[in-house]
Amino acid sequence: MFTKFTTLSLGQVKIIAALIFVSSIVVAGATRSTASPAQFFKITIVDSTTGRGVPLVELRTVNHIRYYSDSNGVVAINDPDLMGHSIYFHVSSPGYIYPKDSFGYRGLALKVLPGKSVAIKIKRLNIAQRLYRMTGGGIYRDSILTGQPTPLKHPLLDGKVMGQDTVEVTPYHGKIYWFFGDTQRPSYPLGQFATSGATSSLPAHGGLDPSLGVNLMYWVGSDGFSRPMIKINNPPGPVWVGGLFTLKVDGQTHLFTNFVEVRHDQSIAEDGLAEFDDKAAVFVPVFWYPAGDGLRPEGHPFEAIDHGKLYLYFEPTVMGAFPIVRVPADLADVENPKSYESYTCLLPGTRYQGSKTKLQRSSTGELIWGWKKDTMALGEDQANKLIAAGLMQAEERVMCLHDVATNSEVLSHGGSVFWNSYLHRWIMITTQAFGSPSFLGEVWFAEADTPVGPWAYAAKIATHGGYTFYNPTQLPFFDQKNGKLIYFQGTYTNTYSNVTDITPRYNYNQLMYSLNLADPRLTLPVPVYYVSNSRGQMEYAQRPEMEQGKLWNSVKSIPFYAMPRNNVPQSLIPIYAIRQHTPTGFTEILQTSKPTKNSVPLFYALPATYKAGSTTTPLYEFTSVRTGRRWYATAVAPAKQGVTRSPEPICVVWKNPTDCLALNGYAHEVKMP
Repeated sequence: MFTKFTTLSLGQVKIIAALIFVSSIVVAGATRSTASPAQFFKITIVDSTTGRGVPLVELRTVNHIRYYSDSNGVVAINDPDLMGHSIYFHVSSPGYIYPKDSFGYRGLALKVLPGKSVAIKIKRLNIAQRLYRMTGGGIYRDSILTGQPTPLKHPLLDGKVMGQDTVEVTPYHGKIYWFFGDTQRPSYPLGQFATSGATSSLPAHGGLDPSLGVNLMYWVGSDGFSRPMIKINNPPGPVWVGGLFTLKVDGQTHLFTNFVEVRHDQSIAEDGLAEFDDKAAVFVPVFWYPAGDGLRPEGHPFEAIDHGKLYLYFEPTVMGAFPIVRVPADLADVENPKSYESYTCLLPGTRYQGSKTKLQRSSTGELIWGWKKDTMALGEDQANKLIAAGLMQAEERVMCLHDVATNSEVLSHGGSVFWNSYLHRWIMITTQAFGSPSFLGEVWFAEADTPVGPWAYAAKIATHGGYTFYNPTQLPFFDQKNGKLIYFQGTYTNTYSNVTDITPRYNYNQLMYSLNLADPRLTLPVPVYYVSNSRGQMEYAQRPEMEQGKLWNSVKSIPFYAMPRNNVPQSLIPIYAIRQHTPTGFTEILQTSKPTKNSVPLFYALPATYKAGSTTTPLYEFTSVRTGRRWYATAVAPAKQGVTRSPEPICVVWKNPTDCLALNGYAHEVKMP
């Protein structure tokens, strides 16, 4: 440090010692603070139901000083203006609410004293529970300032990451591999634009319980900042990855992703397939897809076996969160755009061309939906444009979600679909485009019997006020209690919003949520199928009966929706199915009374006295006078002569919002390693 020895005064020695001490604080800034916990007033905001600390709660003084709770729900205050005074704090957080006082203000006054602490309870409106911020600086800043323990090894500026965009993630070689989009650095406004990466341990192999956090181990450069993860020669702009998946090649598991080189105007320069080099820890391009609108890996892929064949399913980025593109899980097919199939109603081999789009219809005029090679998928937004052009009807869409409470359409923007063991269905987490109150920050939950649907009803599980929360994805490797508790994350950002008050530290970072699927507010109407059984008799079935009888090829229609047999709300009644002799054979009868002691309901519905709303409708019994056969429909009048209708409905069910069948029933999940 010194080039020669000199004689120093005692004062000079003290100055140098102080400088060394300050330097040590800067170097060890991830774990130390210049002020002791006793100098701070600690406020902890907790969920009034769970008692857990709530991140992202704003405390705002009357002169608009803003504080935000960290991932423990802690706010640390050491402001000489405030200390020793009774200070009023407005309390707010998206998806949470604090009670109003007599003047309509939501907040409270607290005596701000050093070394003291107070806990505030806030009510959660979201069904999903906000857990913590996963990326960026100061994740546990206020907890550290007040001496509270934190679960992370690097609770502050991990990888020198200040902000981090969309995540792609998958288990690989016994760890979890995380890859992020554009990454902000502390030293300059322009960050790193060639994908960032990190690993973490699986919870079963030394990793944290996902309810506590994720210990990320970033790949960093010589400056300690998160380094580029993909080798591209002189890219014209950012390089983004998507559609991360593993694939067996010559008996060994390899990691692949689609990559896109984006020009500064966000147009695509080129895209291709890249393979992860385990030794160099970078993605290396191995294949370039031809320019144009060909199909390639996107979204958050999953594996499924359909009729004995293993496929990779994808959600095309511009078509919502619906997994309507797939390809055989073989490298040769993944690299061949003509091997990809779309679940679509377009004429095979064609593309969406606006009003010139060619749809495939049967001889009787029905749209033909199905898996078609080298054919473009049809997104909800595109379908709406075809409806406006008079080329199809609204009821002919199969990729359209409806709010279960209001029946309003929910335009899916981005998200993911994975199999859920608890519900025994495919579940979707998606954000809504053109939502309210946020344009792109409303998060929805939906479920379906097969990967492609029917996707009909959805429940809102989280809101972000005016903020954006885009590209959320489930993390199925974190599922707990056999899938009853799931986790998802997304990018919290002011992008695509009118927000002027940027949230410090949280902006442009990843937020983690959990969702308890046993919550009755998540019990959604599911299809009741009208099928021909193995004896050629017509009967009603939900997914369990469809699976047991292998009836997916025998579906004639979906006359209505009803509630499944799990997580049944108290307001519902059971509906039982019994067989009865008729002059021509047998018929199935639906009834509210329990036929035998051990009878299991076929489904649950609302009582007949319930006043039907925008999504619900009475269900009537119809009988053929000649044959005695009975069936059930939502019509209010007999369909034809010789048919009688029950004078009163037997119950109230949910409408089927589409006339088309979207089924991929023989596709089964592949368990994660």
